Amino acid sequence: MGWNASAGSGSSLVLRSTIGVGVARSSRPQGAHSEEQIGRATEGLIEASPLHGEGNRRMWARLRCEKQMRTSRERVRRVIRERGLQAPHRHGRRQPREHPATVTTQRPDQMWGAHMTLTLTAGEGMANVFVAVDHCTGECVGIQAARWAAHYEALEPFRQGVRECFGGLGLGCAAGLAVRHVHRSACLAPDFPAELKWLGIESSPSSVR
Repeated sequence: MGWNASAGSGSSLVLRSTIGVGVARSSRPQGAHSEEQIGRATEGLIEASPLHGEGNRRMWARLRCEKQMRTSRERVRRVIRERGLQAPHRHGRRQPREHPATVTTQRPDQMWGAHMTLTLTAGEGMANVFVAVDHCTGECVGIQAARWAAHYEALEPFRQGVRECFGGLGLGCAAGLAVRHVHRSACLAPDFPAELKWLGIESSPSSVR
């Protein structure tokens, strides 16, 4: 930091800052993929998607899962905004609706849904409550309450359900079952899909709208 001082006609002191004069702004970090590559990949995902209204969170998750392009969500949001690809700017549906708008099954133990909510306890404050619900019967097959919303807490309701409905935990023991889950951080942790795969459960991420 530099300051130039000079005495005026009176007793006042005039200070002039020279901070930032001629200093160039630093460029944004590029990471493993350039913004041009991220933009082209995002445009391809949007064009190929039968859904309308997918936002930056969904695109960020699909880039990682489908294109193996790992980058920050804020960077994906900036690229989408700069290219005019935000959901409110995409009018109309490119393709007819293919999703029946219902996620029910013909028999139990074909698809379970994952959900998390918060509740206030009298003695310990806020608690995270994880549940697993059968999409056919509406039965709660597992429940877990914990202080922290970590991936191992999110998996506990499915462990309970698999023990009860499939006779125990083991490699591929729950084959034929799918789990519908949102893009919450606990469900995006590497151990969450890894344990589902070990149990033989198919991961079925939910779609926007």
